[in-house]
Amino acid sequence: MLTIYGVYRSRASRNYWLAGELGLPFVSVPVVQARRVADPLSTDAPLNTRSPDFLAVNPTGLVPCIDDGGFVMTESLAINLYLARKHGGPLSGQTVTEEAEMLQWTMWAATEVEPHAVKIVLAFDTGAQDSEEGRSVIAKASQALARGFQRLDQHLAATGHVVGDRFTVADLNLAEVFRYAMGQPALFDAAPNVKAWLARCQSRPAFKAMMETRSGELE
Repeated sequence: MLTIYGVYRSRASRNYWLAGELGLPFVSVPVVQARRVADPLSTDAPLNTRSPDFLAVNPTGLVPCIDDGGFVMTESLAINLYLARKHGGPLSGQTVTEEAEMLQWTMWAATEVEPHAVKIVLAFDTGAQDSEEGRSVIAKASQALARGFQRLDQHLAATGHVVGDRFTVADLNLAEVFRYAMGQPALFDAAPNVKAWLARCQSRPAFKAMMETRSGELE
């Protein structure tokens, strides 16, 4: 049985979405980020990323992580690549070349897009988007993202998908990274292929089910 550690309001959302796409049964262990807990080490604190019970599973103290029949793995995007490869089907690479492309695009999103996009979502999460400092952070992040948006926009012009001509784990991984920038619609307006692609990804039943569960979690 697959166990996913992490609340839906974390990068674990990526793994919950993929599990839904694959139709995988799983156990969800809601581990809250310690920064959301007043005293993460108190005896009545919810299970969080500083809890000894969680650190015994994942010493890095980060969510998500999975336990797949005794195999423990961290890093949300890598977990998705692993699960797609293990369970096969259209979401996975059908050739060595496709697998390489999925890895390439995922690494690109993690290193070139997410560091900037996450600054936007954090600004909104903390309510800083209307402050002078928050606006500056968002503006700089958006400027840094413009080139990446254009690169993906040009790439999607061919088939509307990241790899091949179908929805794959690469689309899912990138869609979850680009979701962080949704607070800046101008970026998507300037990249119409990216805007349409993200809308298609987010119209999938498994994404909607994941987001419905996510919206039901306590802040």
